[in-house]
Amino acid sequence: MIKDEDFIQSKEVPGPTKEEVRCLVMCKAHISKEDVVLDVGCGTGGLTVESAQRAQEVIAIDKNPEAISLTQRNIIKHKLLEKVRLIEGDALSVLTELASFDVLLVGGSSGDLPQIISRGYEKLNYNGRLIITSILLETRVEAVEAIKKLNMTPEVVEVTIAKGKVTDRGTMMMGRNPIAIISAVKKASHP
Repeated sequence: MIKDEDFIQSKEVPGPTKEEVRCLVMCKAHISKEDVVLDVGCGTGGLTVESAQRAQEVIAIDKNPEAISLTQRNIIKHKLLEKVRLIEGDALSVLTELASFDVLLVGGSSGDLPQIISRGYEKLNYNGRLIITSILLETRVEAVEAIKKLNMTPEVVEVTIAKGKVTDRGTMMMGRNPIAIISAVKKASHP
């Protein structure tokens, strides 16, 4: 896993997804070298870069041009430019144009999460994995409901991570935002 400080960051673009969370997301995603990964709401590119180290190809989408620029800088820094296709645009529009993929990562949805999950499910290959990261309670509920409507079984893991900060008197634990990792697998339908 890449350390958080090894990513180029900006105050205008959220991220990167924290190292420990990226580790859990990669564990749930089970990305192999044959997989095509779609990263919706790529932000600074934390999950894009981690996925590109494992996948055949990563398609990273964000409607914020600054996020696309920052993700590109991080991809170049980590020498993964040939494995990533960056698309600036609205995820719902872009999803209509894409071919199928094996893993769908959703970090940002601009309020369109149920529609992104539904449209993404249509393009997700069988045994494809869907992983959503959420810091908002409402997003957790939307994700679980949307997944259930597609007859998938959601798995929800919530993590709270604290990292030590050395002070004059000792090590103080600094809490980070709790985050839910919601995942599901698209199974082949049986007649």
